[in-house]
Amino acid sequence: MGKYVYIYYAGAGSDGGNAEEWGAWFGKLGDKLVDGGNPFNDGGQAVHAGGVMPVKDKPATGYSIVTANSMDEATELAKGCPLMSAKDGAVCVYEALAM
Repeated sequence: MGKYVYIYYAGAGSDGGNAEEWGAWFGKLGDKLVDGGNPFNDGGQAVHAGGVMPVKDKPATGYSIVTANSMDEATELAKGCPLMSAKDGAVCVYEALAM
């Protein structure tokens, strides 16, 4: 069983779902939900060797952490996210490696 991080992207002009929709989805995830995470404030910054710049193209809007048996299972679980009904909504799924 591995840990997977969901990085949310609500898209421009999207409300990203309401608290009731998110709560219902989290309930469906059950014990696979390790950390419901938090939404992010606007104005993220990208730090790189040349300095700091604002994140403009596709800023992340929040995160969660789940457990799953595989990347396939983690991505299947993500399909129930309320962002799937947003025009430009997306969930990027990353496996967190043990250190």
